[in-house]
Amino acid sequence: MITTDTSTLTVSSTSPNTPTAATAHWGGVFAMTLCVFSLIASEFMPVSLLTPLAAELGVSEGVAGQGITISAIFAVLTSLTISRLAANLDRKHVLLGLTLAMAVSGALVALAPNFTFYLIGRALIGVVIGGFWSLSAATAMRLVPKHQVPRALAIFNGGNALASVIAAPLGSYLGVHVGWRGAFLCLVPIALAAFAWQAVSLPPLPPLPPLPPLPALPALPASPTAPTAPKSVTVFSALRRRPVALGMAASGVFFAGQFMLFTYIRPFLEVVTNVGDDTLSIALLTLGAAGLVGTSLVGGFISRALYRTIAVIPVLMAVIALALIPWGASLVPVLVLLALWGLLSTAAPVGWWSWLARAMPRDAEVGGGLMVAVIQLSIGIGSMAGGVLFDGFGYAATFSVAAGVLLVGAALTLLTARASRA
Repeated sequence: MITTDTSTLTVSSTSPNTPTAATAHWGGVFAMTLCVFSLIASEFMPVSLLTPLAAELGVSEGVAGQGITISAIFAVLTSLTISRLAANLDRKHVLLGLTLAMAVSGALVALAPNFTFYLIGRALIGVVIGGFWSLSAATAMRLVPKHQVPRALAIFNGGNALASVIAAPLGSYLGVHVGWRGAFLCLVPIALAAFAWQAVSLPPLPPLPPLPPLPALPALPASPTAPTAPKSVTVFSALRRRPVALGMAASGVFFAGQFMLFTYIRPFLEVVTNVGDDTLSIALLTLGAAGLVGTSLVGGFISRALYRTIAVIPVLMAVIALALIPWGASLVPVLVLLALWGLLSTAAPVGWWSWLARAMPRDAEVGGGLMVAVIQLSIGIGSMAGGVLFDGFGYAATFSVAAGVLLVGAALTLLTARASRA
């Protein structure tokens, strides 16, 4: 899941070649928000349907969890290449194509005759994830006037937050009443509605012309104090900055540890806590609702102590992961621990996007693309490693390793803070 903290966003940090609209196209903003809702629900729906999905496709829960790994891998590849591949295409057409691909993905997953076709559908949603999130912020800046861009991005995040709250419990509920295939099939009409709404509400978004070259300047005598011309920043040159490299590593390790545990929360609840279908939906709703609260509260902590906040969160999540092992068979403690997990895990991405705004204020586009790639790659690695551990050694080993990974993330965050101060 990718969230953006709009409280720290400044439009001046975007590319000067990204003009804002003279008039607001709020219909387009809300259409893209519906697309965000459908996208987030599609991305994490397998978490709430892992057990029945695995049983029908004839694989273990750990193998079924690799569907999230596959989508993350393709999201990384797409986020790093779409700006080049779509350089000469109207962004409206690209977004419409991605939205249509999301509907196709939902249909492929719902109708998959075997695990291979299921993975193909998940790979397709990964392409949509990487492409859409790489283009969404720049598109918002072209839909509304400059002073309304933060509001447009906040609306996008509203769809993100809503999906984060209801996607998992709704998936579990639908899985009981219409089956896991029916739950995925329910996402198809939502994606098609987003496609139709964007088709009528988005204005043409042709590719932006390249910036004109600067006029030649007369040669000046060399001066040891003369400033050098700024160089264009790429992903690789950004990673040569020690604070940026450490920060990306810290955030990546955090997301790997989070999804090493979170991806397999349903089989844990069913097998260890022994919950029924209705209680499972309540547990997932509790986790999501707590996440919404965490997102709304974390801003004050970030503004006062950014590094302390993003360092303490993984430590507390590691404690929760370890506490779930001895308390896993008791329903009430598990519900409390999951609520705390949701409160912290959903707040953490807001902190990391706030860090990015401070670490790369003049290179927001490069930094944003890099962050998307790091997050998705880490989700894939965490889900894959968690699946191997869950199948081979059980939930206790999975949760213990996840806690260790989260603690490593906290340590890297402290190193990031030290490097930034230096």
